[in-house]
Amino acid sequence: MKIQVKCYATLAHHQPGNGERFSVESGTSVADLLEVLGMTPEAVKVVFVNGKHVGQDFVLSEEDRVALFPAVGGG
Repeated sequence: MKIQVKCYATLAHHQPGNGERFSVESGTSVADLLEVLGMTPEAVKVVFVNGKHVGQDFVLSEEDRVALFPAVGGG
């Protein structure tokens, strides 16, 4: 199935070249996606799917839009 993937900030170097139409197997969770992209679960602090905050156990569906963010600091 095809999903959209966007990696932000320090995760940008994991951004797949075909992020607009990234192929994953049916039943893929966010955690599975992170593994495919070469990320550790600890590296990703915030996940949005279709604009809603989800956990790494969330199972993806066809045409989902996934946004991955690291922990951010500032002050």
